[in-house]
Amino acid sequence: MLVADALHKFYDTPGGLVTVLEDVSFRLERGEAMAITGPSGCGKSTLLYLLGALEPPSDGEVLIDGTNPYALAEKQQASFRGATVGFVFQDHLLLPQLSALDNVIAPTLVAGKGRSQAQYRERAKNLLEAVGLAHRLTHRPGELSGGERQRVAMARAMVRQPTLLLCDEPTGNLDRAAADGVAEVLLTLHAERKTMLVVVTHNAALASRLPRRYELADRRLREA
Repeated sequence: MLVADALHKFYDTPGGLVTVLEDVSFRLERGEAMAITGPSGCGKSTLLYLLGALEPPSDGEVLIDGTNPYALAEKQQASFRGATVGFVFQDHLLLPQLSALDNVIAPTLVAGKGRSQAQYRERAKNLLEAVGLAHRLTHRPGELSGGERQRVAMARAMVRQPTLLLCDEPTGNLDRAAADGVAEVLLTLHAERKTMLVVVTHNAALASRLPRRYELADRRLREA
């Protein structure tokens, strides 16, 4: 379960205190999915960073499968995040010098003990096949379309089998056809692997396909 309990986020700036989020609370069970919409600059990405153990809340608590990542030591927090949370950003952030397969494998290089690289490599191949890129394993990002690059990014996010998948505008840089294809792949991966899925998006068509929909406005999260 993902629990956001009375989350607040503010920044102390030279011009005074700037509040980004106020009293944000919700729960998401394993296998559930939710969309978060709202105007640009309203704090949607900030909320994802809080949920994904990238930035601590100013107040409130985040629990992922019963663990508060911000209560962990820095090294433990990084290990927990890497094993538990998968991220997909608007920009795919692939390494241009690596093939699609090696980009997917990259997060496993710091995974520590538990699985061999041969096992991770096989899983990466299976994921790329699942997103329709079995024929693109050796291609570098510059040889792939925008939609294909984002599919590689999704496979990379799933390679360590996270329980929580966070997506920040995953179709934002794509044309309609590519966006529809990426959305289909994302929802299929989620359904097959029973992740907890949180998607921040301006894409109304994508948001409408998720069973739970919220809007972030005036610093607060409300059911849409």
